[in-house]
Amino acid sequence: MNQINWYPGHMAKARRQLAESLKLIDVVVEIVDARAPMASRNPDFDDLLAGKTRVVLLNKSDLADAATSKDWLRYYQKQGIRAGEIVSTANNGKATAIRLIEDAAKESVAKMKAKGVNKTVRALVVGIPNVGKSTFINRIAGETRAKTGDKPGVTKGKQWVRVTPYLELLDTPGLLWPKLENQEYARHLAYLGSINDEILELEELAWNLLKELRAVCPEALTARYKKLTADTPDAELLDAVACSRGFILRGGVYDTERAARVLLDEFRGGKIARISLEQPQIDAEGKMPEPEQTAPNTASERARTEQ
Repeated sequence: MNQINWYPGHMAKARRQLAESLKLIDVVVEIVDARAPMASRNPDFDDLLAGKTRVVLLNKSDLADAATSKDWLRYYQKQGIRAGEIVSTANNGKATAIRLIEDAAKESVAKMKAKGVNKTVRALVVGIPNVGKSTFINRIAGETRAKTGDKPGVTKGKQWVRVTPYLELLDTPGLLWPKLENQEYARHLAYLGSINDEILELEELAWNLLKELRAVCPEALTARYKKLTADTPDAELLDAVACSRGFILRGGVYDTERAARVLLDEFRGGKIARISLEQPQIDAEGKMPEPEQTAPNTASERARTEQ
């Protein structure tokens, strides 16, 4: 598959703005996609946000495998990172998110309280494109304050949003990193819609997604696309999706381009199953190794291990 990379010019500017805002910030709220928590975490944030108290929120948790999301929460907690599950399009996790932010800031709030000052907590909301940052802020604030959209790159500048008299959130543009070296994670970002579809080979991307879904949720996949069976050769997976939906052109040629778009839309909308593409490593006794020994597995890596 062709190398996937996407780093439009506004992201470099947004990174500089983010760095400049850190002096105003008490807490960093990092939004990740619950279906791919490792791929959807910008590795540059570890250095950029060093020294800041961080909260990680697994968004779109209603689209991810519930048990796997619980494993991810344990993974973060073992590293001393406050973490919770949310669904930014609903109220799921709203109270949890506010509690985690307040807990992360309680020490600085207490210090100011001792001086007779009621401190306003300022939290910076960060994440990759299309992960749901602005939707999360609007849900927490209870009204539409931040710009949202179903395509990456909607938020282009900083937006302060007051949630309560003593809590403000700063929305920032979605940030990727300049080079996506791990191409398996890059594919996961593309599956999720965090990379602009216009720069991608969608049929090739959809074919790779089908191979991963076959390893993760084969029964749900074949139930969704009736002409796709356990015996369908890899080379014919996208043909089977097209056949299942009747996407057939003149001469009996399968419309695989249309099939690819439908597959990606249905995956992103959670219509195939609740799917987690990544999970933390669990040892043979069902326990999670210490964080420094933990390397997250991807779906395809797990499939290769099980073969």
